[in-house]
Amino acid sequence: MTDTSLQHDQIPEIALAWVREGRGAALATVVETWGSAPRQAGSQLAISGDAQIMGSVSGGCVEGAVVAEALDALEDGKPRLLTFGVSDNEAFAVGLACGGTIRVLVEPVGPVLPLALLQALVAARAARQPVAYVVNTASWENRLTDGAGDPLEPAIRARFRSDKSGVEEGDWFVAVHNPPLRMIVVGAVHIAQPLLVMARLTGYDPLLIDPREAFGAQARFPGETISHDWPDEAMAAHGLDARTAVVTLTHDAKLDDPAIQAALRSDVFYLGCLGSSRTHAKRVERLTAAGYTADEIARVHAPVGLDIGAKSPAEIAVSILAQITDTLRKG
Repeated sequence: MTDTSLQHDQIPEIALAWVREGRGAALATVVETWGSAPRQAGSQLAISGDAQIMGSVSGGCVEGAVVAEALDALEDGKPRLLTFGVSDNEAFAVGLACGGTIRVLVEPVGPVLPLALLQALVAARAARQPVAYVVNTASWENRLTDGAGDPLEPAIRARFRSDKSGVEEGDWFVAVHNPPLRMIVVGAVHIAQPLLVMARLTGYDPLLIDPREAFGAQARFPGETISHDWPDEAMAAHGLDARTAVVTLTHDAKLDDPAIQAALRSDVFYLGCLGSSRTHAKRVERLTAAGYTADEIARVHAPVGLDIGAKSPAEIAVSILAQITDTLRKG
């Protein structure tokens, strides 16, 4: 039986599980789409040999046709590059304002998408290593790469940064597999309650850190992952990388500073710290005394959040998440 813990966004993992069960699998991947589509380039649908599906390549306009083509591909071992014209009426039926064009790549695992390549992709995703699956839709040459030394390295690097899959140099399609986004929140204060909920809604896997067990209690944060270790120790155990945002909220230098220092010497894409301008000035003094450079300290967003006039904890959480999103998407 397929591992029921696999999620809807773990499409390569699900396809690999089906292959290992002897059911066979094909992967369908969006190459291009229309502006109002709910699924962007790189979105995937896994199809098993017995027609079980997981994932999506559209809002429902073309899934049936894609599944039929995928089953045929599993029979003849040949890939397909499908183009669908979706009418306004078909688009409206699945919740879109207008129709357009969608192109979908269908690859049977084995004869076209080598099992070893799929296994390597799943392993890289499990290790939180950013990788790109690159395929030429004319010659069907394909490879897995982190970008280093690849003929398409500049384009692949740019796509890692923008988190967008797409077509490069004519027939080359680059499917980006970035690690899932994570958010580390230090301080189980009122702002953290709506922030963690909003983080999950926008695709982050949040971790709340607060050694004060009375603050970081499950009763106050139901269903959240909570660590009561010291912040720098918890962050070291959890790992810090370029797909992680860190927010400190305690107002207590004993707790915030170890987290800030750990984040500054890591690749996290965002570091935001609660506190007034005066509080931040004192923070800068402490970091400077600890040997951090002006460029390193400049990475800190403080006072945290976009200036939208936020007052309540929920509004402040909105401003923080907006600033995180702005940093992630615009750099």
